Amino acid sequence: MGSQLTMYITLVCTSGVLNLYLCLYAFSKRHKYTNIANYFILYTAVISIYCFASAMTLISTTLEQISFWNTILYIGMPTSATLGLLYVMSYLGFKLTVRRSMLILLVPIITIIMVATNHWHHLHYRVFELDPNLGAPFVYQEIGMWYMVHGVYTFASMFVAFLLLISHWKETAKVYRPQLIALMFGQLVPIVTAFLYLNGFTPPGVDPVPMILWLSSLLYLWAISTSQLFRIMPIAKDKIYNSINDGAIVLDDSYRLIEFNQASKVMLPNLNKSMFGKNFVKFWNEQTGEALPFKLTADIEYVQEVRLCSEHAERVYQVRITSLEQARNSKGLLLVFTDITEIKRLQEKLEQQAYYDELTKIYNRRAFLQQSEQDFQKAKETGLPFTALLMDIDHFKRVNDTYGHHIGDQLLVHVVNACKTQLLESHFFARYGGEEFVIALKGFNEAEGEILANQLRTAVEQAPLMTEAGNLSVTLSIGVAEVVDWTEETLYQLLHKADTALYAAKEEGRNRVKVYAESESVLS
Repeated sequence: MGSQLTMYITLVCTSGVLNLYLCLYAFSKRHKYTNIANYFILYTAVISIYCFASAMTLISTTLEQISFWNTILYIGMPTSATLGLLYVMSYLGFKLTVRRSMLILLVPIITIIMVATNHWHHLHYRVFELDPNLGAPFVYQEIGMWYMVHGVYTFASMFVAFLLLISHWKETAKVYRPQLIALMFGQLVPIVTAFLYLNGFTPPGVDPVPMILWLSSLLYLWAISTSQLFRIMPIAKDKIYNSINDGAIVLDDSYRLIEFNQASKVMLPNLNKSMFGKNFVKFWNEQTGEALPFKLTADIEYVQEVRLCSEHAERVYQVRITSLEQARNSKGLLLVFTDITEIKRLQEKLEQQAYYDELTKIYNRRAFLQQSEQDFQKAKETGLPFTALLMDIDHFKRVNDTYGHHIGDQLLVHVVNACKTQLLESHFFARYGGEEFVIALKGFNEAEGEILANQLRTAVEQAPLMTEAGNLSVTLSIGVAEVVDWTEETLYQLLHKADTALYAAKEEGRNRVKVYAESESVLS
């Protein structure tokens, strides 16, 4: 055995010993580590088999011995590349099921079978014999069809693992980058060595890959001891970014789309990677047919509600816009869309119950007093007139007693609908209680209030309620009052004046409008 061959064997055995040590060390500490250690244990175990079997082929003296150890070598060599890929995928947060892992390992498993049975079909090696010039342990071989399949798949596994690690460099925190460097070089070393071997830059007849794997082993050993490779691992950005329920969209300083997650595609179905670089304002207009409903500003955090219509229903989102520091001191924007549809529905339902009359669907007494108090104060500050109308359905109790409460409920709704035909949006209309209704008129004096009151009274009188028992005539009595003294008068005093006028209208025979000043002079 020459000194050069002895050196080869020593390097190969060194790689085998280091990988066996890593395998046993990770196995002994596995209960302290995350699940990725399991893939690493298998990975280093098959590399150990690869290295030790390679060493045994180098000390073999017959073709039978070489063939046997070559078969053992192939238990480790093809599976090490794919297990390395599985380890990297697990490290980066990919979801690996048993079925998915077995599919990735399918080609190496077939390769092991092909090598073991090659003397029957010669699909892996067309020729496998002792080198006529160099002799044992050197072999002359001509590759078969499956050898090419195996070679491409093995190289692709290592190369894909390397690319995956490279692609996660930017999103990996600096504290985890030493781990990433170790894994990247752990994949790169055998790739480069195999490339040199296939292109004839290494000594003939000898596989140099197991000779250099000790370097990868040292890198892994360093990562385990210095950066807690198995205890702390970076969770890939894609794993988090695409698993959150909120839609997240990233724009550059020119408001061009540069990133989005899966949840965003639910909100904006036309969103895809071909949109990268497109102005978001323009994209929004094309997507929704409307102008962008919120400001894109990097100065302050900005929050706004947005409604988006899909094929199924309208959804409500809270959009939070936050500044992002980017490279070269430029500022991008992060847009986070949180679906608050159900919250808004619940809020609207609670608001409906709190501020709207359940039967007539107009404002209730609480909402009227709350909003009218604000309008009252604004009118007081600006000097605008402020008038209140208080009205009552005449003989409503008689309707309930004669026709039943269900007809009484229909009558209440009918009166409200008739009044709405005469009212503007600025007229604050509410059910005050029972068969009483109230209207607040900011900017209207009592004369204008009286005119509106008569319009309401006439509209209701001329529109009888049609029931199964026949048409039911209905009339209103209405009291009108205006604020006279802003320094002393309150909203409650104004309503009391309107109530006094309403009482006077009833006393005079109902179905009429009375203004407070007139009723006061009559009572005096």
